[in-house]
Amino acid sequence: AMPSENNCVKLRSDCSRPSLQWYTPARNKMKRPSFLLKKLFKYLLPMFVLWIIYTLTLNYPTEECDMKKAHYVDPDRVKRAQKYAQQVLQKDCRPKFAKTSMARLFEHRYSPDLQPFVQKAPKASEAKDKYDPPFGFRKLSSEVQSLLELLPERDFPEHLKAKSCRRCVVIGSGGILHGLELGYALNRFDVVIRLNNAPVEGYSEDVGNKTTIRMTYPEGAPLSDLEYYSSDLFVAVLFKSVDFNWLQAMLKNETLPFWMRFFFWKQVAEKIPLQPKHFRILNPVIIKETAFDILQYSEPQARFWGQDQNVPTIGAIAVVLATHLCDEVSLVGFGYNLSQRRTPLHYFDNQCMGAMTLQTMHNVTTETEFLLKLVREGVVTDLSGGIYWEF
Repeated sequence: AMPSENNCVKLRSDCSRPSLQWYTPARNKMKRPSFLLKKLFKYLLPMFVLWIIYTLTLNYPTEECDMKKAHYVDPDRVKRAQKYAQQVLQKDCRPKFAKTSMARLFEHRYSPDLQPFVQKAPKASEAKDKYDPPFGFRKLSSEVQSLLELLPERDFPEHLKAKSCRRCVVIGSGGILHGLELGYALNRFDVVIRLNNAPVEGYSEDVGNKTTIRMTYPEGAPLSDLEYYSSDLFVAVLFKSVDFNWLQAMLKNETLPFWMRFFFWKQVAEKIPLQPKHFRILNPVIIKETAFDILQYSEPQARFWGQDQNVPTIGAIAVVLATHLCDEVSLVGFGYNLSQRRTPLHYFDNQCMGAMTLQTMHNVTTETEFLLKLVREGVVTDLSGGIYWEF
C-alpha cells in the first residue's frame, strides 16, 4: 500500500519518496534504453573500424609505379596493333555473329534474347526478382518502378538499332593501352563502351574520344563534367540498395543526403550532367548470366563478414552486354598479368598491377580464362593483345 500521513510521524524524511518496491522497477526501466544503446555501440564500433580499414585499403594501394619507366612501348608493337585494328574494321560486318557464337560456345548458359536494359519493374516470377543486387532486384520492385518513371527512354537508341550490323568495342582501363595510339581506330566503331571513370581528356590519342556508353556504378562514375558528352548513354550498374537512391538523386538533379554518403566506399559524383533520356539501368540478369551461368560462380551465401568472389568486374559484365547489343565485339585495354606486379594497372594513373592482389571481390583468374576462351574461339577480337596476342 502507498505510505500515508499517519505512518510518517517518527521519520518524516521517509515520506519524501515512494517505497523501494515502487521506485526500483521504475528506475530499472529508465536505465534499460541506455544499457541497450551501450551494448549496441559495443558491437557496432568494431564493425565500423573494420569498414574504415577496408575502405582505406581499397583507396590507398601500397604500390605505385614510375610511369615514365613503365610506359615504354616497342614501336613495332604499335605499328602491328594499329594495322590489326584497321584490318578488323575493313572486313565485312557479320550480322548476329556475337550472339550466335556465344550461344554455340555456352549453349543453354547464354540467352540470346536477353534485354540489355531494364524496361519494367520485375514481377515475383521473373529472374530479376530472385536475387538481391547486383544479380537481381528482389524486394526492390517499387524502387525500380520509381526510377523507370524518371526515364523517358529505356531501350537502345533508335539510330543505333537501325544499323543493319553494329560493331562494338569495349575499352578497358589497362595500362597496355598507353602508347599504342589506337584512338583513331577506336573512334570508327559504331558503339564505344567505356568503363567507370576511365578518362578521355588527355588520353584521346590512345583511347579515342568517342563514347556511346559510359557503364559504371556510383563509386566508379567520373567526378569531372569533362568526361560526359551530351550524346552519351549513362548505363547504371546497381550493386546495392543505396545505389538506387544515388541514381534517383542524379536523375532529379538533387543532392544526396549527407548521411547516405557513408554507405559508399569512396566519393561519389554529386551530379551527372546528362538529361534523363540518356540514362539506362543495366538489366541485372546480365550480371547474373555473367556470374552464375557463364563464369559458373557460386550463388550468394549469407555471411557475417566479407563476400564470396562471385561478383564479376565491370569489364567482364560489359563484354557480355556488348554481345547482346552488337553483331561483332572487340576488346582493348584488357588483361591482368599478375606476375608483373610493377607494370601499370591503368593507362591513366600510377597504380601497379600488384594492387589487384589486395581486392577480394573479383576472381581475376577465372575472368582471364573466360576472355581468353572468347578470343581464341574467335567470338571477340583483342585489339591490344593483353588477353591474347593475335598480331
